[in-house]
Amino acid sequence: MNWKPKATLALGLVTGAVALSGMAIPLTNHPKFCASCHTIAPSYESWVKSSHKDVTCVSCHVRPTIEGWIEDKAIKGTKDVAVYLFGTPPEPHNLNAAVDSEVCLSCHRHIYRVSEVAPRDLPPPVKDVGLIMSHRAHMEAFSARGRGEGCTTCHAGVVHDAPIKGYPIVIPRGHVSADEQPWYPGYPEGSSLRTRALNDCFRCHDGKTEHRGKVLSRTCETCHIPEKISDSLLFN
Repeated sequence: MNWKPKATLALGLVTGAVALSGMAIPLTNHPKFCASCHTIAPSYESWVKSSHKDVTCVSCHVRPTIEGWIEDKAIKGTKDVAVYLFGTPPEPHNLNAAVDSEVCLSCHRHIYRVSEVAPRDLPPPVKDVGLIMSHRAHMEAFSARGRGEGCTTCHAGVVHDAPIKGYPIVIPRGHVSADEQPWYPGYPEGSSLRTRALNDCFRCHDGKTEHRGKVLSRTCETCHIPEKISDSLLFN
């Protein structure tokens, strides 16, 4: 009868795997573990200086569901580690990482009401730039387009990019080349992050794209209070 040794071995392997997982999960959840990969290191360095420095990597990049943990953490995480150990990781300037909009909205759901608040009551810094655009309308439009767009379509650099041209915060892309002082990102020509940084509002507001049967307006007044526009776009 040799089933007992086999059962003991199997039990030992399962117990060891559970114990190893119990130690590995907290370790791999820590931002410094992510930063151990040279591809992620620049993102870590920008994160520790950002307004989200108290929010861990997994809080944004792993959806807080069983499905999210399996797909975003277990499967994609294992693949990333395998590429790091045995393959050729992408360069930091070609890094593409997704953040599900529902993760953003778990903290920022109030953003849906920005366009419903009187301008005098808008919170800073949107009050300073007179931003009255409807985030809800944009999210509904993104959903209708079905191209996987969401919060990071406009706010991709808010954590991992630096403020530009003296702005006090990282502003959504689309406001980086509208004034008389041109700005270009420091990423290499042709890289994913450079292309992302240079994308602007006109990717949709191009005078051709339609939503609900109407061509999207290209004018700044579509989203901003007119008297605030010059102060918002010019660097002082």
